[in-house]
Amino acid sequence: MLVKMGRPKEHDERTAHALLEAAEALVQSGGTDAVSVRRVADEIGTSTRAVYSLFGSKEGLLAALGTRAWELVGQGLDQLPITNDPAQDLVNVGAVVFRDFAITHPSMFRIAVQRTVGPPELDDAFRPTRIQALHGLRARVERLAQAGLLDGRPLRDVIRQFHALCEGLAALELRGVIPQQDGARIWQDALGALVAGFASPPSDPSG
Repeated sequence: MLVKMGRPKEHDERTAHALLEAAEALVQSGGTDAVSVRRVADEIGTSTRAVYSLFGSKEGLLAALGTRAWELVGQGLDQLPITNDPAQDLVNVGAVVFRDFAITHPSMFRIAVQRTVGPPELDDAFRPTRIQALHGLRARVERLAQAGLLDGRPLRDVIRQFHALCEGLAALELRGVIPQQDGARIWQDALGALVAGFASPPSDPSG
């Protein structure tokens, strides 16, 4: 009795991963103008049909890079140990997870976090993944609140301030303003000071 074998997928996850890596490298070296369906396909020795089949278009490739960026951040947060020190745990969200992501994937950082690469509407494609990834950040801020270390500050304000400092530190390190050999220390110091400050009463802007 003959057993019919299933037809192998022409364009599988390995192809998709290779195409995303090629697109990431092209964005890093020449911006989005360096990315085209043909060039990305040529980089890994496949056909343009593979790109269209898996991502639909150049914009689909860039959107997939943004989605992949937040998936990596989310995975990093999931793997980050939770200790009995909620303040240091929050610092490590930035100084360990976010810093590692930004310096390892600078083009993804610019697409998904700074949103300075690609058309603005790309954000719509990876917004759900970003929200999901940032649940890990919110959970650690909530632990700080439960420990009485936010002095009544709204969680949203704390998350925004923490995110802003992380993004700024990453941008400075990628531009070389912060030497990479000093990066880990500076991130720890800056975020440690910010998190410690959350425990103090907020300043009164009226005077």
